[in-house]
Amino acid sequence: MRYLMFVKADERSEAGGMPTEQELTEMTAFNEQLVKAGVMLDGDGLAPSSEGARVTFDENNTPTVTDGPFTEAKELVAGYWVIDVSSRDEAIEWARRAPLGPGGQIEIRRVFTEDDFGDALTPEVKKAEARMREAEARRREELTR
Repeated sequence: MRYLMFVKADERSEAGGMPTEQELTEMTAFNEQLVKAGVMLDGDGLAPSSEGARVTFDENNTPTVTDGPFTEAKELVAGYWVIDVSSRDEAIEWARRAPLGPGGQIEIRRVFTEDDFGDALTPEVKKAEARMREAEARRREELTR
């Protein structure tokens, strides 16, 4: 099962504060543990919300763009990992090991699989999804060359 573990933002991350050398060293060691265990699929830190935007759709499906920064840093995301583990409990155990320090917070969410969508995932939609994922994989492969 895939899980998204996202690190909640704080005042420092929202102010654009970068990790210290010690914090980067600890995070790299944790990431290496995830990779060595074969569970890490992806992970990165995110720029502060001041560099972002939100697109909100009204009742008529009309989009409105709001530029950051956004309030309530504790409700924002500062980074993430996507991991592939056998259970929610295993995801929690990995999150417990993360070197975030006092006040740090990680939210864990299971990533849906095709089975979760039932009959709504028609064969046509399934094929379209597969084409899209293959194209994305090719694009990523080209970027790493």
